[in-house]
Amino acid sequence: MARDLLLEIGLEEVPARFVRGAMEQLKEKTEKWLSDSRLEYSEVIAYATPRRLAVHIVALADKQADVTEEVKGPSRKIAYDENGALSKPAQGFARSQGVELDTLFIRELAGVEYLYAKKSSLGVETASLLPEALPALVTSLTFPKNMRWGNYELKYVRPIRWLVALHGTDVVPFEITGVASGNVSRGHRFLGAETVVEEPRLYTEKLLAQQVIVDVEQRRKAIVEGIQALSAERGWNIAVKEDLLEEVLFLVETPTVLAGSFDPSFLQIPQEVLITSMREHQRYFPVFDGEGRLLPHFVTVRNGDSLSLDVVSKGNEKVLRARLSDAKFFYEEDKKLVIEDALAKLENIVYHEELGTVADKVRRVRIVADRIAQHLRLDKDDLADVSRTADICKFDLVSQMVYEFPELQGIMGEDYARKAGEREAVAKAINEHYSPRNAGDRPAASLIGAIVGIADKLDTIAGCFSIGIIPTGSQDPYALRRQAAGIVNTLLAHELEISLAELFQIALDVQAARGLKREAYDIGKDMHEFFALRIKNVLSEQEIRYDVVDAVLGAGVRDVRRVLLRARALQEVNSDSGKAEFRPAVEAFNRVCNLAAKADSKQVDANLFADAAESKLYEAWQQAHGRYIGASAEANMAEALSALSSLSGPVTTFFEAVMVMAEDEALRRNRLAILALVADDVKQFADFSKLTG
Repeated sequence: MARDLLLEIGLEEVPARFVRGAMEQLKEKTEKWLSDSRLEYSEVIAYATPRRLAVHIVALADKQADVTEEVKGPSRKIAYDENGALSKPAQGFARSQGVELDTLFIRELAGVEYLYAKKSSLGVETASLLPEALPALVTSLTFPKNMRWGNYELKYVRPIRWLVALHGTDVVPFEITGVASGNVSRGHRFLGAETVVEEPRLYTEKLLAQQVIVDVEQRRKAIVEGIQALSAERGWNIAVKEDLLEEVLFLVETPTVLAGSFDPSFLQIPQEVLITSMREHQRYFPVFDGEGRLLPHFVTVRNGDSLSLDVVSKGNEKVLRARLSDAKFFYEEDKKLVIEDALAKLENIVYHEELGTVADKVRRVRIVADRIAQHLRLDKDDLADVSRTADICKFDLVSQMVYEFPELQGIMGEDYARKAGEREAVAKAINEHYSPRNAGDRPAASLIGAIVGIADKLDTIAGCFSIGIIPTGSQDPYALRRQAAGIVNTLLAHELEISLAELFQIALDVQAARGLKREAYDIGKDMHEFFALRIKNVLSEQEIRYDVVDAVLGAGVRDVRRVLLRARALQEVNSDSGKAEFRPAVEAFNRVCNLAAKADSKQVDANLFADAAESKLYEAWQQAHGRYIGASAEANMAEALSALSSLSGPVTTFFEAVMVMAEDEALRRNRLAILALVADDVKQFADFSKLTG
């Protein structure tokens, strides 16, 4: 027989960003408890709103499963004394397992006989487990931030106000912080009332009657359908960002979508300002026309029904008008800001106590950016644009708008720089140098923005590594992983011909001017390892197979672009369709590299060739080497791999025809030297031993 179980934790309103994680955690902990307790069930359904977390266990067994297990004890040699009687260790084993001595038996394991005990444990009634298990489940939940209330010791995300615990129709009795469990839940704070839940399967129905949609996906569907209906009715393009939708989802219990408007005169402000103000401060969805232009309207979600929506809309419009008026004031004031005055203010903003002010950082970024641009041999105009962009890339940090909306850094810098008469390429690059801003963002579109962006991110990483700030585990307060990934993606997007080693050297030379706390070699080594992991992630995101990724990274990550091209070329020939044909080459390369490790010279003497296979391999390598070097220089990695693969036959013939480790030392050294030459080219491309299958 089975009965359903319902557990609901009623709370004061929980911050929206905590709710989904708490709901998933409650479900996971419930499933683990069921598994650990040997309780069978059909499924666990989790629910959540701003005021409640709940789990519904369907068809929970009324009793634990019985279990029988065999426990291994001491070996027979130890278990019996010289008289054939059970020894003290054997008797102690029986006591520890709670079994009688005459129930012990011998069983062989891996050729050795051991004493065993058979233990049987009868399952107990589920109902007897629940009064202790459910409160433990409730209090085991963890949250990013907790609070205490009253005189209670429990720290929890918000005060617990009611508890529902039903096993079938029976209440499971327990108490937490003075709140006793029962079968009474609470509906919507303003539209609902208390309601008795007679049994778990009625839970969603009962709360729906009290204006609460507890099912997260049903609530999400209601919001999305409401937005879509409004979009179709008004002919609007309503921009729905997933993170904002997720937040709104856990701000409401009964969602009703409505629209409002604002004064069109506010559209004179850059639309990014208006969008940010609506999304970040008011949780509104902005509205656009078919051409992507912002319209003087917004969409929001009410936590309630459709009664008096016009009044609610006007209230939202009044609040937004005040927000936009502030934004307009900030914008008008910022237009008076002189760039050189703004740069002077950066001298008073501390970037990091060990790395100086923001102005110090800007000066470092300028030097790094200039050196990268010179390495890439940009023309005179582009060099000037890089320098000017680097000089003023942070000036908008002192603007009132960015102080109010930090996420607008760069965006406002572009607008203000353009109005101040800066070159279009410079204004655009000020914004772009922050890109990519997040995992889904694109790198800078312009070369100027890309170079300054790389310089800025590189200075941050080199500076942090130089003072010992290196991400560990999940800790990365300065988002160094994201910035390193941004550098990698930018190098790939613009196919920049500059190695990581050269970038690291430029950045560390600039950091050294202020004095390094650590050895430059150690910093560079840490940065190399750090970037190798980021490159690995980028290759994985581009659907490169894990073994191919490991293989190409095994050859080093000097040039990011060539790493990707090598990976693509290797994945192509090592695909399921071509693997069988390519496998002999892999085996040949691996054998070559293993033996070449024993070589102490790469000087080949043709006069020592004792077999035609030696001369044929050497001649084949000379031809392949020329092709390989030429193809690599042109970044044609498919051709480079083809050149290497042409050596597969000569290598195989060589191994069949001669004994590499010949007794004659001169022959042995000469044969190993040939293999060392081949291995050098092979190891520059990939570590083929990493390939699987």
